[in-house]
This record gives sequence, structure tokens and C-alpha cells, in this order.
Amino acid sequence: MTKRDKFWETVPLKNMNDAEWEALCDGCGKCCLNKIEDEDSGEVFLTRVACRLLDDQSCQCGQYETRKSLVPECIILRPSTIDKHIYWMPQTCAYRLLHQNKPLPEWHPLLTGDPQSVHAAGVSVMNMTVSELNVGEDDWEGHIIEEPV
Repeated sequence: MTKRDKFWETVPLKNMNDAEWEALCDGCGKCCLNKIEDEDSGEVFLTRVACRLLDDQSCQCGQYETRKSLVPECIILRPSTIDKHIYWMPQTCAYRLLHQNKPLPEWHPLLTGDPQSVHAAGVSVMNMTVSELNVGEDDWEGHIIEEPV
């Protein structure tokens, strides 16, 4: 499947083909960080505790194609589920921004043509995570961070 030229500017999320949908991901890795949600306020806190499948160097999933079978709680974001998950998605996430009718950030790889531009802009989680295999869920609060934006 091919991507249409500047598809993100003209094609609604629900009408994107699989290649276009996947290309929206900027590779920041922030969606793979574990979050804490305050049950009373609904506020979501980001932690530097990453999914066990996240590669801290590339900010990519080490088992992308089979991630759901390896990590059952992994969320497979699709146009049909975006409304349900938008509240915890990173502020800089292309899926979130386009869903809110906002433009992509200037560092987004679709605009720069460089998949490393997200890291160069300092908005990825490269080299700042700790694996969930090394931190108990009861200790996540000690790893709360501000989102790199």
C-alpha cells in the first residue's frame, strides 16, 4: 500500500490506509511509557517506566508485529478506538493532533523526511526510560516525569 502525498493534510484519519496510518507515528516512544491515572480527578501522569518491549535506544517496539500477544494490555490504536484513548496520548502525538484538527509539529518525520528528527528535537524518550521489568508497579510514582515536548 502506498502513501498519498501530504495525506495527513487532506485525508481524515478514518480514511487513511494502513501505510498512512503507520506513518503518522513519529517514533517518540512516549505512548509506550506506563501511565498512572488518578481515579478521582482522571488526571494522567507519565512515568519513565517503559513497556518491556520498548527499545530505549531506538524508541521502537522490539516486537511490534506480535506486541499484543506478548503484552495483552498493549493498546492497538486505530481510527475506531482513538476517541477512547485520546486522553492519555502524548501531547505531541500526530494521531492526537490530527484528531484535534491541529497541524503536525515542525520536527515530525513526515515533514522533515528524517526519522531521527524526533530525537534531534528532544521530544522522544530516547535514553531516559527504565524497563517495567526493573520497577514494581507500586514504585511507578517515583518515576513520574513531565512529557518531553
